[in-house]
Amino acid sequence: MNALVATNRNFKLAARLLGLDSKLEKSLLIPFREIKVECTIPKDDGTLASFVGFRVQHDNARGPMKGGIRYHPEVDPDEVNALAQLMTWKTAVANIPYGGAKGGIGCNPGDLSISELERLTRVFTQKIHDLIGIHTDVPAPDMGTGPQTMAWILDEYSKFHGYSPAVVTGKPTDLGGSLGRDAATGRGVLFATEALLNEHGMSISGQRFVIQGFGNVGSWAAQLINEQGGKIVAVSDISGAIKNKNGIDIPSLVKHVQEHKGVKGFHGGDPIDPKSILVEDCDILIPAALGGVINRENANEIKAKFIIEAANHPTDPEADEILSKKGVAILPDIYANSGGVTVSYFEWVQNIQGFMWDEEKVNNELKTYMTKGFKDVKEMCKTHNCDLRMGAFTLGVNRVARATVLRGWEA
Repeated sequence: MNALVATNRNFKLAARLLGLDSKLEKSLLIPFREIKVECTIPKDDGTLASFVGFRVQHDNARGPMKGGIRYHPEVDPDEVNALAQLMTWKTAVANIPYGGAKGGIGCNPGDLSISELERLTRVFTQKIHDLIGIHTDVPAPDMGTGPQTMAWILDEYSKFHGYSPAVVTGKPTDLGGSLGRDAATGRGVLFATEALLNEHGMSISGQRFVIQGFGNVGSWAAQLINEQGGKIVAVSDISGAIKNKNGIDIPSLVKHVQEHKGVKGFHGGDPIDPKSILVEDCDILIPAALGGVINRENANEIKAKFIIEAANHPTDPEADEILSKKGVAILPDIYANSGGVTVSYFEWVQNIQGFMWDEEKVNNELKTYMTKGFKDVKEMCKTHNCDLRMGAFTLGVNRVARATVLRGWEA
């Protein structure tokens, strides 16, 4: 099931639980604006190349729209629509004053030189500069982009609108990026996991974790969980997978990955088939890679008691049903991986105020937001007698619906 179908399905279930009026339901689903632009650049060899860039702005009832920009060959309108909508619910669950957006350029960043990527980013910014803005739509990094991409967008946007550091988040700290932003999604995963385990009278220490994906989110989550006494027994990434039932030495693995561009070949664990990572024996499974990886094919084989969704949409609705019958608690993506957008919000606040925070303040504020978010989700679970995913969806959809009605926007 593709991400858009699954997201719409979850939204409709939440709307039903909340008893939303059908007109309001329809207006909440329709994106505010969809933008598609052609970006033609001269390549380093003098030839011209054209790429398609787009931005889906889903909803702005609760504040400026917010969401990443990804550079990927398979940037597809359906997926971007789904992710823009998920951002709307995610920012509402986190209770930060944003709506949702998402965008990207269909390209393979690995095939482009740094100067070609810079030209492409600047042309894309020229095409959309009057549709993004500090109080309109605030982009951030995503797959295939990073702080440098945000620096180019900031510079190009500022040529039209004056110096505006708050127009993007996830920037280098030298240009007003927030301390703690790099680790924020992984740290949010740690705080979310702590909140869930506390609910069950447990702590991170001594629990066995399996992490699928060892990019920014997975590697930070692994390091922070390891520091809290959690035992990481298996890890995978695009290069391969390893396991060690006594616990992997995470600092050594991080060093190995930096040097060898992947977990493959790490001597502190036995190589395993990456496809088996999700069904390895553990207490807590953290999918931190791609969407749709937990499905009806493998859901019955999963041994974890808890799943923390660090990736966007890793669990198919069919797998959801199988796992809930098995009594597996799933902490949904729209809450579990909201640490990144929450610290992006802190970055935006710091830029608007022109007053930067130290890292301790950033991390403390993030913990406050994640802990409060979990309590709010649990309240909705009690009110509507539903699981954590529907608790999070009803919380997010309800907040956006209330703002929409208060603004007089319902059809």
